[in-house]
Amino acid sequence: MNQPIWHVSYPPDVPLTINPDAHPTVHAMLIEACEQHAARSAFDCLGATLTFAEWERLSGSFAAFLIEGINRKLGDRIALMVPNMFAYPVAFLGSLRAGLTVVNVNPLYTPRELEYQLNDSGATAIVIMENFAHKLQDVIAKTDIDHVIVTRVGDFMPMIEQKFFNLANKYFKRAVPSWDFQHFSMLADACNHSIGEGFTDAHPPSNAAALLQYTGGTTGVPKGALISHRNLVANTMQCCAWIGSRLEVGAERILTPLPLYHIFALTANLLTFANIGALNVLVPDPRDLRALVTTMRRTQITVVSGVNTLFNALANNQDFQKLDFTKMKFAIAGGAAVQKSVASRWQDITKMPLVEGYGLTEASPVVCINPLQAARIGTVGVPVPSTEVSIRDDAGRVVAIGEAGEVWVRGPQVMQGYWRRPDETKHILTSDAWLQTGDIGSMDSEGYVKLLDRKKDMIIVSGFKVFPNELEDVIALHPGVLEVAAIGIPDAKTGQAVKLFVVKRDPALTEAALREYSRDNFAAYKLPKVIEFRDELPKSAIGKVLRKNLA
Repeated sequence: MNQPIWHVSYPPDVPLTINPDAHPTVHAMLIEACEQHAARSAFDCLGATLTFAEWERLSGSFAAFLIEGINRKLGDRIALMVPNMFAYPVAFLGSLRAGLTVVNVNPLYTPRELEYQLNDSGATAIVIMENFAHKLQDVIAKTDIDHVIVTRVGDFMPMIEQKFFNLANKYFKRAVPSWDFQHFSMLADACNHSIGEGFTDAHPPSNAAALLQYTGGTTGVPKGALISHRNLVANTMQCCAWIGSRLEVGAERILTPLPLYHIFALTANLLTFANIGALNVLVPDPRDLRALVTTMRRTQITVVSGVNTLFNALANNQDFQKLDFTKMKFAIAGGAAVQKSVASRWQDITKMPLVEGYGLTEASPVVCINPLQAARIGTVGVPVPSTEVSIRDDAGRVVAIGEAGEVWVRGPQVMQGYWRRPDETKHILTSDAWLQTGDIGSMDSEGYVKLLDRKKDMIIVSGFKVFPNELEDVIALHPGVLEVAAIGIPDAKTGQAVKLFVVKRDPALTEAALREYSRDNFAAYKLPKVIEFRDELPKSAIGKVLRKNLA
């Protein structure tokens, strides 16, 4: 088997293995953190804070409301359609304490997309921010939702801030279209529910589903990955092991610009940093770079997580470049490949490393991450503790060290399977528990993994393999380029050809200049046949460039 070589890759304080059964459930793990760090602030949002003790109290009342108030049962699914605000961690922990399975929903979904996910998951209740309630109103009659819990941006803030933000959101920004439901509650009221004498937190088995996390997987069809309590506990322990002694318990402040309904931020930010008593600085809208930089200056963050496009945007922001970075320790990048130009520019500006990792929803999500003291730009690092990575060919055979193939993963963080899709599960999970990721990569002799691209995104030109990530990484180094994406297009002569989409940094950049630059850096079969300039590239909720939306 193609195993990482742990003793070369890991610092002395990082264990080779973790205990995935360190906590029986995710909520037991979080309640322990709340008790240990009770007096500390757990979350900051728009300048207001929520302590660990308040998080525990509010989530407990919400759990009791779900069981005693609206009669939810163990294993019922509850959808959370909430951006980064206090309501998310309160509803998330409360739902788990009630024994429910959380179904994370992107607030940017259209009514059609929302209807599909609610019906596929079988959710019977939903927590939704009032800004998006009108979308649910359009489709609720065609779903199994029988109770709606509505939250406002000011929920759980001090009274003055609560009134200000709620009024501003509804009347000044006019961001709340009218809505009405037959059966609904306000989250703030639900979290004031008087807990009955017989109420106790649920104790589901560790292999019970904590999350139904929807993903396109390897086929592009939205489906729910069954992420168990044990999966999430294991991945949290793996992340904590990677941190080791490099962060100070109770003293860190992590910026969370990526949405918590995305598995990357949920595990890497919320679960992991709650365990060390850190302050989680929630950013409701990371697209507002001015507000984001102001938040970073106000909170003096020590760690930040994000994706390539966010780090690129910040590195090109003049206000960001003027920040004091002396308290910042590192930045964590995931979700999409980090371009060398971005990592280099980030390092030059901040004087701190941009540490790249790798994961996918089906692995809860973290699989690999670069050691802080031995990070290698261009790689996603080494497998986290208790994780095996193997590089395989199309027949499932292990390839030689350094050769490219599909990345296979095995470890306690790997999902149980896809919700109600046994055939899809068999397609991706082998009988001996290997997860076939659909990503193409290689591994060196010291266990460092390099990702080349998604299997489905690979471009075949006259039989030669062309990896979009490689093209994008090199083109992004051109001083006139701000963002770039590469896709394959049909070609009568070569089968496929390369098409580039480019956002200019320098308005004077020409197609001829890019073609000359490409000829200097690529073999003939990799050269772009078509170059199209655009004002912006389509991106997902976490800022990942959506190649599938380009043509």
